[in-house]
Amino acid sequence: MNFDHYFDWAATTPIDKDIFTQATKIAVEFVGNPSSVHAEGLKANELLKKERKRCAKALGVAEKTIYFTSGGTESDYLPMISLLQGPVRGNIVVSSIEHVAISAQAAMMKNCGFTVTEIPANSKGIITPEAVVSKIQKDTQLICVMAVNNETGAIQPIYEIADAITTHCSGKRRPLFHVDAVQAIGKIHCNLAHKGINTAAISAHKIKGPRGIGILYMAQRREPFLRGGGQENGIRSGTENLAGIWAMAETLTKYASSAKKVEQQAQTQATLTEHLIQKLQQLQGCTIIPPHRGEEPQSTLYSPWILQASFANIPGQVLVRALSEKGFYISTGSACSNKKNNHPVLDAMGIKGGLATNTVRISFGPDGSKKSIDALYSCIKEIVDLFN
Repeated sequence: MNFDHYFDWAATTPIDKDIFTQATKIAVEFVGNPSSVHAEGLKANELLKKERKRCAKALGVAEKTIYFTSGGTESDYLPMISLLQGPVRGNIVVSSIEHVAISAQAAMMKNCGFTVTEIPANSKGIITPEAVVSKIQKDTQLICVMAVNNETGAIQPIYEIADAITTHCSGKRRPLFHVDAVQAIGKIHCNLAHKGINTAAISAHKIKGPRGIGILYMAQRREPFLRGGGQENGIRSGTENLAGIWAMAETLTKYASSAKKVEQQAQTQATLTEHLIQKLQQLQGCTIIPPHRGEEPQSTLYSPWILQASFANIPGQVLVRALSEKGFYISTGSACSNKKNNHPVLDAMGIKGGLATNTVRISFGPDGSKKSIDALYSCIKEIVDLFN
């Protein structure tokens, strides 16, 4: 496969070959269950402790706040379903642009007696602190706002939101604040240790790690709803995926140890993304989503790694398939929502009708180049010209 033509990094990334090779060796070498008390079990447990420490160091948080999960989805819903073990069925506040891992679980919580309040996004795809605070009720127990939207790339002001929640609830019970950081960690600066962020979700396969492993950051331990063997301090029972955990730690460590390089890559990609935006805007019927993004140079409002655009007269799925036939790979949005053919994030931004139906997402990796982006543009132009 030609990864120069792969533009669906927000869905999943190609795994780092060196990490994959070493993780396979780890899986073969460490055969014991970390919960076993014999020599092989103790050996596995020591590695588990070591990798938890490495993850914590890379993320700048305490070891005790790191809980290994199966991925971003589980890390997103565990804080929410933990509310089920309490006697009170209160309110959950969820942003209107959340990943389906949050929005679908919130819908299920309604069936369990909770009320769910949605926070509206503005036309730029941003959830403002003021909008969050306005939705807090006396019985609000949890607030969910993602760090970077997985479809538009809009960067949410999570630190300002955390501070606003704290200020608003001064002298009163403060709801928990959960952040889906899946599209942020390893791509843009993200400080999970910021006071007021209670829990956060991370996934390895979004940053060249393996699938099936993630982290739930939890500043203070909460009683879990799901029970079992008690692994991960009771938060996530089940025998630990030791090879995946090593790979997660290695992936995070690589990003943390080259923070300046990651920042430089983001700056380089911002220039490349702006270049593509300018070229796409020359095409008949192309609209950058949100339209505001195409009206001014790249800013801190959007991640340079994700770009969304709509093309008049070309349904998004048609464009995705046409590009795929030519060896270029993009998507119509979140991989978890593609088959449902709906657009809740765009609906939340007031983008409807053909503009929403014709939307596609282009997402980039750290090894992109102007040459590969120009090749993608040329192919898109060729297809657009056929429809106009």
